[in-house]
Amino acid sequence: MAQMYYDTDANLDLLADKTIAIIGYGSQGHAHALNLKESGMNVIVGLYPGSKSKAK
Repeated sequence: MAQMYYDTDANLDLLADKTIAIIGYGSQGHAHALNLKESGMNVIVGLYPGSKSKAK
């Protein structure tokens, strides 16, 4: 059976003073980066030179 997790199961204090790097900014990277940023995390995104996602 699948295990369900909820907001109360996570301790965001463990990431409070850290920077989270997202490599790539496609559909998944974009969504993860925005969710983390909206949760108050410090997020940076890594792209390859000439990436079409740079404008985002």
